[in-house]
Amino acid sequence: MNRSVSEQRTIGIIAGRGIFPATFVKAAKKRGLRIVMAAFKGETEPETAEQVEVLEWFRVGQLGKPIKFFQQEGVSECVMIGQITPGRLFDLRPDLRVIKILGRIKERNAETMFGAVADELGSAGIKVLPSTTYLEDSLPGPGPVSGPRLDAAGVDDAVYGMRMAKEVSRLDIGQSVIVRDGTVLAVEAFEGTNKCVRRGGELGRGKNVKLVKVAKPDQDLRFDVPVVGPDTILACCDAGVSAVVIEARQTLILGIEEVEHLCNTHGISLHALEAGGAE
Repeated sequence: MNRSVSEQRTIGIIAGRGIFPATFVKAAKKRGLRIVMAAFKGETEPETAEQVEVLEWFRVGQLGKPIKFFQQEGVSECVMIGQITPGRLFDLRPDLRVIKILGRIKERNAETMFGAVADELGSAGIKVLPSTTYLEDSLPGPGPVSGPRLDAAGVDDAVYGMRMAKEVSRLDIGQSVIVRDGTVLAVEAFEGTNKCVRRGGELGRGKNVKLVKVAKPDQDLRFDVPVVGPDTILACCDAGVSAVVIEARQTLILGIEEVEHLCNTHGISLHALEAGGAE
């Protein structure tokens, strides 16, 4: 690296798909950071990858080569952001580093797998930062966020949904539930939020149906932070889900301008509650 580059703070990104990596890149650029991205073929958006200073493509299941790439580029801090298509995790062609990780963990969920990856990066001198780094303003506090306000009955139902979602997340099943009038219609698991929304919306028939999304108890902010973006709101529109309730200060809203536009256009309430149900 030349002298000007070596003096510039560098941050690495292990980037999956979706809006999250692009949002982080924009925030990091505002702070003048040099961005080094490890992108994944078939996952990372090419448009996002083109925005960074240094880029290399890998396949899902590789870890040794991304670590070597980061070390060569002087990366000592990184974030892991964006999604990997769930089904691909069953079709891995793991390298030796990932094989060793898989051999160490008994339960294969987001916390154990990403936690083990973070430990492996740490052992190579690369610290994994919270995925909310530089995005703290996108973690709304309690109260209405956008769209129509929930009435008292709607808030009560949201509080119930949050209690159920917290229990589901505690069991490492998922972060979201779909509720209607004190009944859980669908629980998010491995399939992801949008498919859960479709199932719950179909059962709820478009009446008083709410998506409730929370963080896990003692959420590790380095990975699997709950996120709501334009795609979430569009999925709710298509499924007849009339409200999205998130855990205040623990859920990232990405693409907030588009999210607000969609909520106002389609009459979807976006509301943040504390874990205990307080506004």
